[in-house]
Amino acid sequence: MSTDYYARLEQQRAPQPSVQMATALARALRLTLDERDHLFGLIGHNAPARFHRSEHVSPTLMRVLDRLDDSPAPVLSDMADTLAMNPLAIALLGDQTRHTGLARSAYYRWFMDPAERLVYPEEDHPHHVRAQAARLRVALTAGSDTPRAARILAELQEHSPEFVRLWELQEVAQRYDESKTIVHPELGRIDVDGQVLFTENRAQTLVVLTTRPGTESHSKLELLSVIGHQQLTH
Repeated sequence: MSTDYYARLEQQRAPQPSVQMATALARALRLTLDERDHLFGLIGHNAPARFHRSEHVSPTLMRVLDRLDDSPAPVLSDMADTLAMNPLAIALLGDQTRHTGLARSAYYRWFMDPAERLVYPEEDHPHHVRAQAARLRVALTAGSDTPRAARILAELQEHSPEFVRLWELQEVAQRYDESKTIVHPELGRIDVDGQVLFTENRAQTLVVLTTRPGTESHSKLELLSVIGHQQLTH
């Protein structure tokens, strides 16, 4: 790009830059992702996808996770894969990193594995069912692994009439629930509040679960942090 072209571009006298030229401009100017997306919008192009698929947990999220001793915390991908969990999260939720294939995704497991629903009270299942379908729709159109999202969609449409009914609602959702109830197999119901920390491209999310001091749920979580995933009953 010549300095003359760049000057005319700033003065809005140059032809519309190509996507490749806009990408080079964003890189040369060291724009953030938000600034890059704004630049593409000004030029008249759709911004490139922010997602870059990675099986490795973001170093920033991992540093935070390593410092969380008293709060359960998993790291999730935008495909609802559990990429990492601290010990307290495993004690509360079970090891969700053990799954393979399409079952790595909670979107798939929710409709195909009845055990997935045991973590939540039965009366909350309708809410979670709709949320899983709505989040899969986002992953299908703007996720880091849209081909795998499409395979999950095809499997669920073939094998889950419940999913098919929900998919027809055309709902879209991305937000993580702020409050929910977890059912621990031995301690029972534990009410938690969720706070999320995203990577810049929002492809990975650290979810920190806390309980409100002075509540029975808080006492249960404190007990769980002491005993870990040892059996409480024999």
